[in-house]
Amino acid sequence: MNKYTILVVDDENDNLQLFVRTLRKNYNVISADNGAEGLEILRNEDVNMIISDHKMPGMDGTEFLKHSIELNPDAIRILVTAFADSEILVGAINEGKIYRYLKKPWTPPELLNTVEACFEVYQLNIDNQKLARDLKELFLGTIAAIMEALDAKDTHTSGRSKRVTFYALKIGQAYGLSNERMSELELAGLLHDIGMIGVPVNVLSKPGDLSEEEYEMVKDHLTIGIKILQEIKQLNHVIKIVESHHEHYDGKGYPQGLKGDEIPLESQIIAVADAYDGLTSERAYRKSMEHKDAVSLIKAAAGSQFAPDVIDAFVNAIDSAKDEVKVFEQKNLKNLDFLTNFN
Repeated sequence: MNKYTILVVDDENDNLQLFVRTLRKNYNVISADNGAEGLEILRNEDVNMIISDHKMPGMDGTEFLKHSIELNPDAIRILVTAFADSEILVGAINEGKIYRYLKKPWTPPELLNTVEACFEVYQLNIDNQKLARDLKELFLGTIAAIMEALDAKDTHTSGRSKRVTFYALKIGQAYGLSNERMSELELAGLLHDIGMIGVPVNVLSKPGDLSEEEYEMVKDHLTIGIKILQEIKQLNHVIKIVESHHEHYDGKGYPQGLKGDEIPLESQIIAVADAYDGLTSERAYRKSMEHKDAVSLIKAAAGSQFAPDVIDAFVNAIDSAKDEVKVFEQKNLKNLDFLTNFN
């Protein structure tokens, strides 16, 4: 394993030399005798730990460590001080994000023990970050596989989930949703029709009107979708959104006949995005509708099928979204790069 790199900053040369002699056997050590020099090193070198004396002329240790966060936020920080003053330590913790402090005069064994203990925590954090990245990649891979299976089910609806998500995010932006709710809207949009995997192809692609029995099969896609999503624990927080996206504002939707504010806002947004994409996309049973005609039809359903305030956000967003979605499809139709990076 490569050695960790430590940056030591101290204005007293004797102290710097003692740091270097103590640490160089086990670590790569870079030294600086003032804060400005330390920051310049951080602009050019990748370090794992920063050890700084507190009392230095020009820029004290707390100020230096505070500025170092911008250049290297992941490095673990230690403040060396002759004064165990609570005000100094609180400032160093809050502003300099120090993990430990070392009181002068320190001994080489004490320094080594402190550094080793800090690196155990540092490595644990790095390992946890890697695990989180790996889990996220696995999670996104699962979603991508689900969407590919859904697109393969019916060529008429290929890419539909991504387009609906794009429109929903544009409406959510116009509505003023928080980042957290936008993330939930994003996932729910991608997965809102996942249950269609369980609907027979001949029903999905039927060119004429559906029989009552066939319509019930289509409605069952919600039940099927929820059963699929319940098996993925990371998606528990979006299940209610997916389940409710066919509810109507006036209570005449399905599956529960919810109305008004009983319907999650994200579900109401997806419902409008879903309706717009359905109207403006060619389907097996009808031609696509012109943009202005689709917007007029959706606006006419405000207060009945759709929430009036969601329709207001839709109207504000859709003119630009209809043009941007073409570029979006070309760039993202084959991957999920847009997840959590929507602008």
